[in-house]
Amino acid sequence: MRHSEFTPEYVETVPEELKEGRLYISKRFRTASHLCACGCGRRVVTPLKPAKWTLKEKNGAVSLCPSIGRWQLPCQSHYWIRHNKVIWSRAFSEEEIADVLRRDAEDLRDYYAQRRESSTKRHVFARLWRWVTRKKAS
Repeated sequence: MRHSEFTPEYVETVPEELKEGRLYISKRFRTASHLCACGCGRRVVTPLKPAKWTLKEKNGAVSLCPSIGRWQLPCQSHYWIRHNKVIWSRAFSEEEIADVLRRDAEDLRDYYAQRRESSTKRHVFARLWRWVTRKKAS
């Protein structure tokens, strides 16, 4: 049976067995997990990271962004979770699914490239700062 809504449940760790209609949120492990909204019973894990999903909370209601597309599951469900409600989206064609997967891979690659670049800049600045402060101390 399709779900029309999820009840958020904040947990330290996601339980082994998930209950229908619950969205388990672990801030510690930055994940939100639930059983697929189509009712197929498959586990859906959404990593809460900048290049993946973001969780917004307002007045006890939660929203996940972007949409959840379960392309690798037989049901190929596609929906949003907005203010605890499930908003069904249209089915995607094979070409659209391939496009989404390609864009997701590019987004991840860009995100981690920016992080590496930022980390390299911080490392260079730290080495320069140590050199400058050693010269002043001499």
